[in-house]
Amino acid sequence: MNLLLAEVAQATQRLADAGVPSPRTDAEELAAFVHGVKRGELHSVKDSDFDARYWEVIARREAREPLQHITGRAYFRYLELQVGPGVFVPRPETESVVGWAIDAVRAMDVVEPCIVDLCTGSGAIALALAQEVPRSRVYAVELSEDALRWTRKNMEGSRVELRQGDALAAFPDLDGQVDLVVSNPPYIPLTEWEYVAPEARDYDPELALFSGEDGLELIRGLERTAHRLLRPGGVVVVEHADTQGGQVPWIFAEDRGWTDAADHPDLNNRPRFATARKALP
Repeated sequence: MNLLLAEVAQATQRLADAGVPSPRTDAEELAAFVHGVKRGELHSVKDSDFDARYWEVIARREAREPLQHITGRAYFRYLELQVGPGVFVPRPETESVVGWAIDAVRAMDVVEPCIVDLCTGSGAIALALAQEVPRSRVYAVELSEDALRWTRKNMEGSRVELRQGDALAAFPDLDGQVDLVVSNPPYIPLTEWEYVAPEARDYDPELALFSGEDGLELIRGLERTAHRLLRPGGVVVVEHADTQGGQVPWIFAEDRGWTDAADHPDLNNRPRFATARKALP
């Protein structure tokens, strides 16, 4: 075992003791980041090339600063995104939301599907859809100027049309024309603040986390926005907390102009997102 791998083993124990959910992965990711190699190449770093700055970044992660803030990057499906203070760090759970959305758009058999991403944050969802549905027209909206600093970096050179504004009033020029509305909105109840992981509670912007006493306040508003934007037969996809399974589909009720409202599991088989179709006239 070389020096770096021995240090990684010690760092893994320190991170585990601090309650970091994936201590080995994070210890290796940070070692690779500091030494400019891939995780699978850590064994190739010479003992003389060991960089003591490794222990500086381990201390930051030990204090529960998000791994993605330390490295400045987050991976989402086939994307590498720039992230940092002021923007929500995309989570792996949201990848299943995008996967379902892609399948739904392809099943529509529309030549140039129109897609809207509400509360885009880093731009992860919009960029993934633009990349994986090549002929789509993708629009995204974000309210926070702090988040938009990162969104603009990530969307530079992409074909996503980004706007700043309130998701509830967004894109009046697209009313009735959209094939798919997708959103990963804030959905944590204000009463759950103390139970949120430190990486989110202390570093992700509150605007991207909390939404009223039951966490569903913004989703209720997005239901009306989605209905306004979608063409008849168009689909909405909204992420929610795993504890809200069964609640969100009821927001997209038949008497409000929806059909086929349903919940779907994430990769861990927990209820993660709801979908519904705008009823035909």
